[in-house]
Amino acid sequence: MMTERFDCHHCEESLFGKKYILREESPYCVGCFEALYASTCEECGKPIGCDCKDLSYKDRHWHEACFHCSRCKSSLVDKPFAAKEDQLLCTDCYSHEYSSKCQECKRTIMPGTRKMEYKDSSWHETCFICHRCQQPIGTKSFIPKDSQNFCVPCYEKQYALQCVQCKKPITTGGVTYREQPWHRECFVCAACRKPLSGQRFTSRDEQAYCLSCFCDLYAKKCAGCTNPISGLGGTKYISFEERQWHNDCFNCKKCSLSLVGRGFLTERGDILCPDCGKDI
Repeated sequence: MMTERFDCHHCEESLFGKKYILREESPYCVGCFEALYASTCEECGKPIGCDCKDLSYKDRHWHEACFHCSRCKSSLVDKPFAAKEDQLLCTDCYSHEYSSKCQECKRTIMPGTRKMEYKDSSWHETCFICHRCQQPIGTKSFIPKDSQNFCVPCYEKQYALQCVQCKKPITTGGVTYREQPWHRECFVCAACRKPLSGQRFTSRDEQAYCLSCFCDLYAKKCAGCTNPISGLGGTKYISFEERQWHNDCFNCKKCSLSLVGRGFLTERGDILCPDCGKDI
């Protein structure tokens, strides 16, 4: 009775009584397996044999004895490490050369620990706290002030102006009117409620009005065209016996000659130039 053969899948040498390795359910002798499949050590350039521990990181491989810090040569086996420009470094060497310092406690921020960053400054997560309440800010909104960081509620309590209209803090932007602070959205026309920020406006009885509403409500009406005379922005007008005219409307009723700076006559509410008034 013939004994079934048990050979290396690659060289076909018998594996009876020999050490072998299975790969994808096929047996290989040690020599063939290492030649075909063994990883090459990044440090020494030699194959990592079956009798050695293969340590890998990002598709790179090392013998256990070769897996050490590229600076101080201390072993990195079962220890935290960092990678920089294809070099592996122990945390001490990495921190000494590359780690940022905490803005608050001035200590090194170790690799693998969470850090907070803002405008080229870094903090330990536990050191990034509100200057006023001393609570961690974390990923919440904050406002820097005089090299200190404040959570939004503390900043509003300590620094923010309060809108004279809604009594709430003004954290960004704002408008000053009569030396009082307003939110832009709160500074509106007293009549139509449209925002006045960035617009021309005027006031009456301490109320602010857009020009359109002010003219409709308070401006005198031109005796010539009946439109409002705003008197704003240097607008010139003529006033005579409780009547007013735009400069351009102060014309002779008959010949339309401008009477600005000229003598004139009145006839039943009309104004006339001296020539047209001769026949009266």
